[in-house]
Amino acid sequence: MSTKDRPAGISPTAVESAPGLWRVDLQRHDLSIPGREVIQARVEFTPDSPPFKHFHPGEEIICVLQGTLEYRLEGQPPTVCNPGDALTVPYGVHHEARNVGDGVAVELATYVVEKGKPLLTKVE
Repeated sequence: MSTKDRPAGISPTAVESAPGLWRVDLQRHDLSIPGREVIQARVEFTPDSPPFKHFHPGEEIICVLQGTLEYRLEGQPPTVCNPGDALTVPYGVHHEARNVGDGVAVELATYVVEKGKPLLTKVE
């Protein structure tokens, strides 16, 4: 996608990782826990971004920075989060997020995951 095709409100350094889902990788470091690493990213959702079910090889700690996001974690009722709200997705739990607001929604996602495994596995 060219710069001119970038949706309004999406960070200039963000990379589209799925339709309507943009990421800015912020940091990745080994932890003092053997076999674990921390990955932090700014995730930006356009209003039309379709949700997709996935899971991670560790915990995901989320803080909504902008907009309104609805999270659906397997076995739990939907949770709507606004700026300043936080949510933790347990290890391996299937989940999805979608933008339920009018503009771009942004979360700070911090992953504490098993090193060497794919960060995200899509659930078909």
